[in-house]
Amino acid sequence: MNRRSAILTLGALPFALRAAPTPLPVAAVVTEYRTNSHADVIIGKILEGWKQDGGPGPSLKLVAMYVDQFPKPELSRALAKKHGFPITKTIGEAITLGTGKVQVAGVLSIGEHGKYPFTEKTRQHMYPRRRFFDAIADTLEKCGKPVPVFNDKHLAYNWKDAKHMHDRARKLKIPFMAGSSLPVAWRLPALKLPLGTDVEFGMGVGYAGLESYGFHALEGFQCIFERRKGGETGVASVRAVAGEAIWKTLADKKWSFDLLLAALRGSGVTMAVDEIRRRLTAKATIYLMEYRDGRRGAVAMANGIAREFAVALKLRGQAKPFVNHIWLQDRKPYRHFEHLLRGIEPMIHTGQPTYPVERTLLTTGILDRVMQSVAEGGRLFKTPELAIRYQPTDWAFANWQGKFPRPL
Repeated sequence: MNRRSAILTLGALPFALRAAPTPLPVAAVVTEYRTNSHADVIIGKILEGWKQDGGPGPSLKLVAMYVDQFPKPELSRALAKKHGFPITKTIGEAITLGTGKVQVAGVLSIGEHGKYPFTEKTRQHMYPRRRFFDAIADTLEKCGKPVPVFNDKHLAYNWKDAKHMHDRARKLKIPFMAGSSLPVAWRLPALKLPLGTDVEFGMGVGYAGLESYGFHALEGFQCIFERRKGGETGVASVRAVAGEAIWKTLADKKWSFDLLLAALRGSGVTMAVDEIRRRLTAKATIYLMEYRDGRRGAVAMANGIAREFAVALKLRGQAKPFVNHIWLQDRKPYRHFEHLLRGIEPMIHTGQPTYPVERTLLTTGILDRVMQSVAEGGRLFKTPELAIRYQPTDWAFANWQGKFPRPL
């Protein structure tokens, strides 16, 4: 067993319980830091413990932070004073502390929230994730010392920037991770799809914004669908449909109503079938993906129906679908972000990504084409650029030690 295999085999155990390592210094690069922002529910757990109540937390120590915007009210200045770290004027200074040398073991880049423009045609939120990453990479390259970097959510709002970030990290040998908290959140039932399962078709369910929450729905779907026989091979085409086109594509067997219903029921939706059909026509958008291995997947942004994320898969030779309801804590401290940080923590200590950034490169590319398809009335996009192959890892999702509330 090599070092990487050992790390991933032990992934089901909290990192702090395995090694109890000395806290390592990290820098944070954030768009803004206000209550319940992603900066708050991620970096706040480094500063004030997993429950953000002053208790134990990860083996990481925040030594500097770059903040791009300061809304009112905001938290970063008060926290800097309380915990004794500087808010720097540049991203490079947060990494070097003004010394000209890398002074941190890792960097957390959180480009989410804040007042940033949208693209005119596709209404994609132009968060400065590539700008953040390039400033981090410039500093690491200049200093000659690559350290692990985590990028919150999708890599960038467009494919070109995302591919640039992925390729530059590889060129500079920067250990790189990214993504949503959904792959590591709680699942009902707490079943893991065995690696190499023969999956015929898959449906994911999401809700809310087509880009902001659509990314989470795609990551929740992909982290399970990627475990199919042969591993991930990439996506050949992407299309987004709404209104009557939903039912035309159902007739063409591009998605499955039975699997959609299984996912909805698995996440607690009890709405009558006729009402679900009516609301799908009125409010939903369905993302259709043709994978390069011939499999098909779809994610229904079931607004007006769903308020939880879920996945349902048709497995070859089995009548009953595999269903996972992906559950998120709906109030602070939002402990699903704790489990995201539990994945980031070992990467910073070992220099080995906990799970492949290629998953998020793929979901970022799918989402970019989805938003273009929505803007162009459901156009089908061939996606040769998404011929992204990778093998999933067995990093554990959250282990709930209590009673789940009913989601609806």
